[in-house]
Formats: sequence, C-alpha cells, structure tokens
Amino acid sequence: MTKILIINGPNLNLLSLRNKDIYGDNSLEEIERNCQKIAQDSNLQVIFEQRNSEGDIVDLIQDAIDKFDVIIINAAAYTHTSVAIRDALEIFDGKKIELHLSNIYKREDFRHKSLISDISDGIIAGFGSKGYELALLSLIE
Repeated sequence: MTKILIINGPNLNLLSLRNKDIYGDNSLEEIERNCQKIAQDSNLQVIFEQRNSEGDIVDLIQDAIDKFDVIIINAAAYTHTSVAIRDALEIFDGKKIELHLSNIYKREDFRHKSLISDISDGIIAGFGSKGYELALLSLIE
C-alpha cells in the first residue's frame, strides 16, 4: 500500500470563504473526502493535513521521513517564500508533488516563483480542487 501525506498550507482551511473565481467552490473537507474515495478504490493510504504555520509544515515533512512514500504539497503562500519548507522537502527521499489550485503563472508576479518546483517530481496547477484528484491518479498509473 502506498502511503501518501497531503499537506495543505496557510489559509486553505478557509478555502470555501476565499475568492471563488480563483479557488473554486469546494471546501478543504470536500477535497479530502474526494481524495479518500480515490484512496479507498486504489490501495492508497492518504493522510490529509493542513497547517497555517511554516514550522508546523516543516515538522509534518520531517515526521514523514521513513513513514510515507509520497508527499503531495499545496504549500500555498509558502511556495514563494519558505526556504525552510524547501529544505525539509529536499531531505524527504520519497516522491514529491507540488500542487496549486490556481495557475500561479496567471496571477501576480510574486507568485510566479516557486521555491519547491525544482525539487518536486511533478507539478499540478490551475485545475482547482481536481488537482488533488489528478495528483492521486498520477500515482496509480
């Protein structure tokens, strides 16, 4: 069984309250339910976490070492600013998928730079909540 940790960064706990034109209508709880359905049908174990604090995200990544095969991470705003999250991900030797609900390259200039893209095995951006499902499906095939 493939063990997958899905990490969600700051403000994603308020996803259903954010700009729906950018982030869609789904809550993080709905996204998690959809991911768990895929996991049940596909021999995947998915643990879904959300943290607002950079240090807490680093702790999740460090704790995943030797426990998880894959990290799917939507680091949210920390994508563009956190060397600490990048360094922790670099230590994790499993597969890493960077995920964004929106297409970061169609947004403000400061969002065009990701500090984790070059250490990720794949990047999914711009597909809204379906991006989570695409990330899981990519691991099945």
